[in-house]
Amino acid sequence: MDIVEQITHLQVLNQFWLLLIFLVPMVLISRTVVAGTRFSPILIIVIFGLLLGFILVSVGIATPGLPEFPFVDFMARTTIIALIVSFFVGGQELRKILGNKEMESPDIVVPSEEETILGTNRTQLFFIIRSFFLLIGIEGLTRMIMQGQTVEGFAAYNPLIAYIGLIIAVILIDNKAKISNKHVYIRKGLLEIALIVMILIISAYIAQAFHSLIALPQIFFAMMISAALGAIFYNWTFGPTLRALLFAGIPVVLAANFMVGGSRIGDAFAIQGMNAVLTYGFFGQLFWMFGGIALVMLIAKTAHIRNLAPGMAGSLSHSGLTGACTAGDFGQVAAKRAPIMINIPFFGHVFVFSILAISAERGTLWLGPTAVIVLIGVGLTALALLNLRRAHGDDRKEVKALMQFSFGWQICAVFGGLALLSLSTIPFDYSVMAQSSAISHFGLFAAVQGEMFGSEAALLIPFIFSMPFLVHPLVFYMFGKAMERNGEMPIKPVYLFALIGVIGVVYSIYFA
Repeated sequence: MDIVEQITHLQVLNQFWLLLIFLVPMVLISRTVVAGTRFSPILIIVIFGLLLGFILVSVGIATPGLPEFPFVDFMARTTIIALIVSFFVGGQELRKILGNKEMESPDIVVPSEEETILGTNRTQLFFIIRSFFLLIGIEGLTRMIMQGQTVEGFAAYNPLIAYIGLIIAVILIDNKAKISNKHVYIRKGLLEIALIVMILIISAYIAQAFHSLIALPQIFFAMMISAALGAIFYNWTFGPTLRALLFAGIPVVLAANFMVGGSRIGDAFAIQGMNAVLTYGFFGQLFWMFGGIALVMLIAKTAHIRNLAPGMAGSLSHSGLTGACTAGDFGQVAAKRAPIMINIPFFGHVFVFSILAISAERGTLWLGPTAVIVLIGVGLTALALLNLRRAHGDDRKEVKALMQFSFGWQICAVFGGLALLSLSTIPFDYSVMAQSSAISHFGLFAAVQGEMFGSEAALLIPFIFSMPFLVHPLVFYMFGKAMERNGEMPIKPVYLFALIGVIGVVYSIYFA
């Protein structure tokens, strides 16, 4: 019996290091492939993640869902941790914008510019590896606190997972980066970890308390708390935890999710009605992304990436663009604006998640309120586009117009898309998955992953969410071309892709 226990302990440790080998090289390779170009590494993470998950199943090493590699699913479910960081930063930026607060305090860290791996400097490498350990350590600590010590099986190792993850994350700081006060920097990192864990626990308990009244997901309450804390501590300079997760948290989480999604490719196609879901997800990505860009170009008369990248990341809660913007792939202006735009639509999620929660209980979309909200969204979008047109390059006016656009187009996309899908024969839980993937909506993804729409949807969502990312070569190619053209997006291809999206969405609803 002792030998069996020792082997089990060894297997758990092996799984831990296997996950490290799976994910970190994937992120590094993606950065190497796009090195010297203007394209985002998330594009490559999509391809590598799906391919690796599919190969593991195809050669018989694993089965769909990768239960043989439990740490992959463990990491895939840390989506909410990466989002909490974005919400906090968004709360800070909102407070600065709305309160007219100019905060240009000197940074306490000067990163090392030494290129360790092609496309990744030394400090960025530390950020990527530290993000891995932070995500797995914070998730392990949170589960340990929430589940207690009476658990069995894999959950029994939560204390060990938390210990290894957090200890390594704390000490993993680039020694060649210039840090003005090392002790303060480390203490900031510890405090940031504690705050993230606190937000996770409080939001989970609030969600449980409200569940009998309305089944709002944990991500909604986590967003509200973290954005509020960001607004209160608007002058907080980032410690190592926030810096790492803001830079690499989303890419690492997406890499794990794409692996799980890739492993389900074979099974998912056999499910009845899945073709319509995947077709809508694929062409919906073209329709909502390039349709939104086309509206901005046509009415607001701007094609610059400083507006398009954060505007579309925020208005669609788009995970790929969010990660690319916050990592600085589309320039510093887009990186600064993105957290604001990501947060703005989430204040409207009190309507989104409340109506979806009621719809989930009914089993069909609640059409009356949906129609009202879509009309409000259309009005806000029109107002935003007119204000953006009148901004004439003024930073503050552009930001305020983009805030309106993020809110308005988000409502149009979420509820307009669900209303369109209600015209098809797709079941409601499948239609939510389809809409989540059609706009790469991180919030809806996290809600479905949290079983807001049942366990079957929770199991399928990594695959459904992953497949439209095959459209992302087009998305990131277009944004990459914009970067090469001094930030100006090519106009005619955008209109063409939007038209293809319209045709594809109609086909998926009525003929797929």
